[in-house]
Amino acid sequence: MEIPKEQRAELQEVLDALLLEGKIEVSQKGKYSKSKGKFLTGVLTVHARGFGFVAAEGMEEDIFISEDNIHGAMHQDVVQVLLKPEQSGKRPEGAVTRILTRGTTQIVGVYQESKSFGFVIPDNDRYTRDIFIPKEHSGGAMNGHKVVALLTDYGTEQRNPEGRITQILGHISDPGVDVLSIVKSYDLPTEFPEKVMKQAERTPDRISEGDMQGRMDLRSVQMVTIDGEDAKDLDDAVSLVREGENYVLGVHIADVANYVQERSAMDREAFKRGTSVYLVDRVIPMLPRRLSNGICSLNAGQDRLALSCIMTVSPRGAVIDHVIAETVIHVDRRMTYASVKKILEEDDPEEIAEYEELVPMFREMQKLASVLRKRRKKRGSIDFDFPETKIILDEQGHPVEIKPYDRNTATKLIEDFMLIANETVAEDYFWQEIPFVYRTHDNPDPDRMRKLSTFINNFGYTIRFKADEVHPKELQKLLEKLDGTPEEALISRLTLRSMKQAKYTAECTGHFGLAAKYYCHFTSPIRRYPDLQIHRIIKDTLRGRMSGEKLEDYQRILGDVAKQSSERERKADEAERETLKLKKVEYMSGHLQEEFDGVISGVSAWGIYVELPNTVEGLVHITSLQEDYFEYNESAYEIVGVHTGKTYKLGETVRIRVAGADKTTRTIDFELVEAREE
Repeated sequence: MEIPKEQRAELQEVLDALLLEGKIEVSQKGKYSKSKGKFLTGVLTVHARGFGFVAAEGMEEDIFISEDNIHGAMHQDVVQVLLKPEQSGKRPEGAVTRILTRGTTQIVGVYQESKSFGFVIPDNDRYTRDIFIPKEHSGGAMNGHKVVALLTDYGTEQRNPEGRITQILGHISDPGVDVLSIVKSYDLPTEFPEKVMKQAERTPDRISEGDMQGRMDLRSVQMVTIDGEDAKDLDDAVSLVREGENYVLGVHIADVANYVQERSAMDREAFKRGTSVYLVDRVIPMLPRRLSNGICSLNAGQDRLALSCIMTVSPRGAVIDHVIAETVIHVDRRMTYASVKKILEEDDPEEIAEYEELVPMFREMQKLASVLRKRRKKRGSIDFDFPETKIILDEQGHPVEIKPYDRNTATKLIEDFMLIANETVAEDYFWQEIPFVYRTHDNPDPDRMRKLSTFINNFGYTIRFKADEVHPKELQKLLEKLDGTPEEALISRLTLRSMKQAKYTAECTGHFGLAAKYYCHFTSPIRRYPDLQIHRIIKDTLRGRMSGEKLEDYQRILGDVAKQSSERERKADEAERETLKLKKVEYMSGHLQEEFDGVISGVSAWGIYVELPNTVEGLVHITSLQEDYFEYNESAYEIVGVHTGKTYKLGETVRIRVAGADKTTRTIDFELVEAREE
């Protein structure tokens, strides 16, 4: 008996819905049966080319989702995925069966209007469809305006999402609108709530006699701050004296917790922000500037409240005794990295004369920093020395110079002192068995390490495994062997990519990269919430307030603090990278058709990425390579010419011409001029 056409259509709709939900599956011959598939949940990351990946708990690799299997889900949505049967040698693949939570509520982009409606072209190319805007919801936006669109309808596979304009940021060519667009797209807060600002206004400008009661008075101890020239929130000071053969190192951190009361409006806002965000042309602070640049900034010549970690360090770099205390301090001089570098590296007579009374302390600091660094190296601490980017802007916000950030004796010295303080505090509180927030870095995934090991064997290098794990010292040794070799950039990058991200946790599981058993972030409570939380725990302990109820409270909240802080840190890092990328594109748009030498920093199926000495990276598209038809060899990180056998691989030096720079997509295109021999 034949089923009527209408009923067939209805039945097919039901079957399609059941297929989409993963409840049934269909064989190649068209036979339907109950699904034996495995369902997983995770966050979808969409690629600009339409496909995506889902990071699901319990899966070592992200699940690949083809464009046909995304089924209307958008970037950052929490989705249910039906895992397809495994195929040998292939990465796991799946299909979105349900959208559980939408990850995006607003989109930032460029408004385009037509006669009866408009649409927003998203800035972030991971949002692959334009947002339809009914005329009555355009909010007065005109062609070329950068806008914020609130999503009112997420659309379907066949129909675009719909929204209404809630904010016009300005025209795409207006100064500052480019960075403001990134700020809005990452939903970074630009203003503090009125309640928070009122609390900030009530914060005193100076410390009182009452504030100093019960504190260790260190105002007679010689100490300095050492920061970048343009730093305004100075949250750490350092002091050093010799006692016999030992060093007594003081790391003194602004007592921010004294002014930001737990569960106050200011504290809740700081928790929500998680971190200060350092963008190319502005800082979005975690705390109002009245605190961060005022009473909580360790300004020279003023009494300040601090939490100090005072360590007695042996000539071999071991911390043999320490005291953590609430203190009152008085910074003698505000030093810059440039000044200290001139004194220690260049023996600059003018600089030495200017800071004559401090020079002996700086010389001792240099000796101690070297001892601490050697000790870290001996235990296996890994130091990836990839250059960070410094972009110089003019008054209109246009980039005039891009260069690698100067990592010198002075910056390393402060880094060494902050590291040892962070380790000392973490170890102290671990053994006290008090709830705490640690900075942890998990061991690398063994499969990734084995892949790296297989690859470096081609160059004659090896990594030793013990019980399926790699000790950080093995990677440190590898980087030492690579120093100065042609393959250094190639293997160093691959090693870094094979490692996991550091994060905040309430459990002390160690820090792989530093080869440290105990590590935390204690040194920057002005700009990082975990540090502020740690200061509260320390103060409660020092003051004898760590009662049973208090312990339970910390045990209850610290998991959320760690999770929120890790998420906000990642978002801040992404926003910072995007603003740097934006200004790099703008800078290179003034250098079109110019030639530069660079190093191949990435290889993919669509081309090779080349990094210039000033840290700018661009793509040589595979279609621009006219000499041959090139194919991607994933296992060797290279592209290979089918006819000539010519290869381009990671770490190779090449000469490029700047072919294009697009601010809208934030991409830079290079053309290959010639390959240079090493």
